[in-house]
Amino acid sequence: MGKTLVIVESPAKAKSISKFLSKNYIVKASMGHLRDLPKSQIGVDIENDFEPKYIAIRGRGELVKELKNAAKTADKVLLASDPDREGEAIAWHLAHLLGLDLDDNTRIEFHEITKPTIQNAVKNPRRINMDKVDAQQARRVLDRLVGYKLSPLLWRKVKKGLSAGRVQSVAVRLIVDREEEIRSFVPEEYWTLDAHLQCDEGSFFAKLIQKQGKKITIADKQQMDQVLKELKNAEFRILEVKHKEKKKQPTPPFTTSSLQQEASRKLNFSPKKTMMLAQQLYEGIELGKEGSIGLITYMRTDSVKISEIAQAEARDYIITNYGEAFYPEQPRKFSAKGRAQEAHEAIRPTSALRTPDSVKEFLSKDQLRLYRLIWERFIASQMSAAVFDTVTVDVAAGDYLFRATASNLKFAGYLTVYEESTDDPDKQENEQACFNNNLQQGQKLRLLELKEKQHFTEPPPRYTEATLVKKMEEEGIGRPSTYAPTIETIQTRGYVVKEDKKLVPTELGEIVVSLLKEHFPEIVDLEFTAHLEEKLDDIEEGNVSWKSVIRDFYGPFAKTLEIAEQKIGRVKIEDEESDQVCELCGRKMVIKMGKYGKFLACPGFPECKNARPLLEEIGVNCPKCGEKLVVRRTKKGRKFYGCSRYPECDFVSWEKPASKPCPQCGGLMVEKNSRYSNKYVCTNNECRYNEDKVKE
Repeated sequence: MGKTLVIVESPAKAKSISKFLSKNYIVKASMGHLRDLPKSQIGVDIENDFEPKYIAIRGRGELVKELKNAAKTADKVLLASDPDREGEAIAWHLAHLLGLDLDDNTRIEFHEITKPTIQNAVKNPRRINMDKVDAQQARRVLDRLVGYKLSPLLWRKVKKGLSAGRVQSVAVRLIVDREEEIRSFVPEEYWTLDAHLQCDEGSFFAKLIQKQGKKITIADKQQMDQVLKELKNAEFRILEVKHKEKKKQPTPPFTTSSLQQEASRKLNFSPKKTMMLAQQLYEGIELGKEGSIGLITYMRTDSVKISEIAQAEARDYIITNYGEAFYPEQPRKFSAKGRAQEAHEAIRPTSALRTPDSVKEFLSKDQLRLYRLIWERFIASQMSAAVFDTVTVDVAAGDYLFRATASNLKFAGYLTVYEESTDDPDKQENEQACFNNNLQQGQKLRLLELKEKQHFTEPPPRYTEATLVKKMEEEGIGRPSTYAPTIETIQTRGYVVKEDKKLVPTELGEIVVSLLKEHFPEIVDLEFTAHLEEKLDDIEEGNVSWKSVIRDFYGPFAKTLEIAEQKIGRVKIEDEESDQVCELCGRKMVIKMGKYGKFLACPGFPECKNARPLLEEIGVNCPKCGEKLVVRRTKKGRKFYGCSRYPECDFVSWEKPASKPCPQCGGLMVEKNSRYSNKYVCTNNECRYNEDKVKE
């Protein structure tokens, strides 16, 4: 039997695949794309029906030569790039470089790197799917036209080094629009009222919900006082008790989007970090004697489908380890919304039997954390529902109705493996006492206290990286492969900064979005961008020609460009003047925005190139030397707090120091913020005093 050359994208992937194939197979890595549009020019022949001008990527000449030589000596070549549009395009470019016949069956694909999957793939090659290739070409050309035509305009009119893009500009717009919502938000006052009620063996809280059978809204203190007056002598009596069994179903296994969101919430991973770790888990991890093994399926997917083999393995694992009751009567089938790539699978472990604990010694800390998240989510998705006993108690007091609800976990089901939510720490511990004592209709209750509380409506929250991914997915902006790089790009360009995990637009970001809204409304229009994504799907499905999509887009776009060039004047971004004097030339320094946040620069640039960090004081003195503490940032943009005298004083803290000392030991207190609580905590390990932070 002759030699077969298999070309994959990465050395890690090549190493994992090699062990599953005989000596008749030679596996090499292309290191991603070897052919692309040139960087120095637009690379699209607009006059010749948008024909792309592909060139070999600079610096890859030796690798191309090596692959060509390997292809010449092989009897057969199989192109095994990733199973998506980008991977299909890589295979097509490789075929051109290696002189392969596009009509031959040279393309193989797989969604997991396991022995059966790889051996089955090499036995069943197919032709390169030109519809997929064309969809990728359309995306590449669209992005190139927007980037290379619009970005120079921004350079001329606003500032050098700016960029615009179909997806990135819409992402920035979402963040800017949210900021505008927050600024224009006017808080509205409202009040709530809870009744603390006593029964025979305990007490519980019931919330006021109705008056005379209609929903009640209490707008101000005056209205609240009237309600309290009317309840002053009221008798509290149980009107109705409802017992109900409630089932909570597990969520589907991960897609790219849901993995990025959950990893952000639970592990504090950025989308970029999540995808990097997932790539490592997919391509293969050295598992001692087993060698390199791919631990998860392909990580760029919007599908929630699971193979029958994977389901069967999960079933056996669940029944063996938890019992028959923990597996549903029928295997679970999940369906994705919209036009998900159903040929793909969800992100899952390649083997349910390969538990996180069984591989922990071979994984880094972060690899293990992500693998555990994926494994637990998958196993839980195949398990029985959790069952709760719920009780709702309606309490009448004159014209008013109060309601209390409680639930007890009757059967844990999938929650045994994957806890999707954290219990509310403010939940009353004795709340269940009365509920478990068979409260009866007509039963009289003793009022212990009426707890009134003033509230104000809050503006919508700023996006985090996780919620931005969710929003982009909901709006159909981008694809699973583009979420992480888009979020990284808009921060690198200085359009957005991250503060306390929230994405905040910079002045530059707001100016660019405003300009694009006015002169290029379609580029930053959510519906238009989503429609283009649908057109790309149409191309992939073979329903429309890719060049016709480009033609339909470029005609109006070119006209808009021409008009904008004439109408847009030079946009000057005024630098904010500081009170700090340049020690080299005596000018007052100005505040500028860089990759890692704000900094001070001399306005005399380029004659004077003096620059230094902007020391943002937080109003707290250094516990070591007594000087001011300031905000600093790492090279990756992460915020921390340090002494203004650094490096003479080396005090640093990841948590924000509190303005007041510990009342018990006088030591430094820091802010500890979580989803459910905000506290001041003493840093003295022998003290560890803590108190709730009062919301300002």
